[in-house]
Amino acid sequence: MISISSAMQQDAIKELLEGYGEGDFTYSFKEKKGIKMFFEVTGDPEAAAAQAKALIKAQPWGSVLYFQSVPA
Repeated sequence: MISISSAMQQDAIKELLEGYGEGDFTYSFKEKKGIKMFFEVTGDPEAAAAQAKALIKAQPWGSVLYFQSVPA
């Protein structure tokens, strides 16, 4: 499981990660607590958190977004 903390673009992050299917990971949204969103992942949580961070930063809105992606 990983957590993504972001005050903005939460719907876009959720849609991006749940739609990702190109690599070794799949992301499934589980719950939201405040600004934290929790995703169930396949594979290594550390690597999945790093991949999620890279995916978000690659978006046009992601390069200016303040967020945190960590194993939960």
